[in-house]
Amino acid sequence: MDLKEIQNLIKFVSKSGVSEVKLETGEFKIIIKNTPDVKITTVAQSELPAAVVPPVAAPQPVQAQAPSTEPKQEAKQDTSKYVEIKAPIIGTFYRRPAPDKPPFVEVGDIVKPGDTVCLIEAMKLFNEIESEVSGKIVKVLVEDATPVEYDQPLFLVEPM
Repeated sequence: MDLKEIQNLIKFVSKSGVSEVKLETGEFKIIIKNTPDVKITTVAQSELPAAVVPPVAAPQPVQAQAPSTEPKQEAKQDTSKYVEIKAPIIGTFYRRPAPDKPPFVEVGDIVKPGDTVCLIEAMKLFNEIESEVSGKIVKVLVEDATPVEYDQPLFLVEPM
């Protein structure tokens, strides 16, 4: 079972509403647990040294509580016209292919389906994340080199 099949299995389990799935073959064992509001994915392979991969929690921004105002509500409504590019796996988000290289995409860049927008490192593998929509990048939602959760929004795209 390759990484793409594992990712598809994780997506299927999260959408199905099942709380836990176990799959075991002679080569590996996969346990996927899905709890309300918290998604935990554990993958263990028998050929690898025993290692526990703790779930990565999405960073919580620290913001002062401010009274609700109309402009903030309008800003939230404006984002509804945008499409999100989401993380297909848990890992570390990188905007550039190498530290000395420019980012894959910047705010204002036009992307089309299949364009690489970032990398997510998972278990020492760098996975290229491709856009599934055509449009203009209007916002980068994640800081470079930070952990991301499965299905966490990474970019906002204005569809074209």
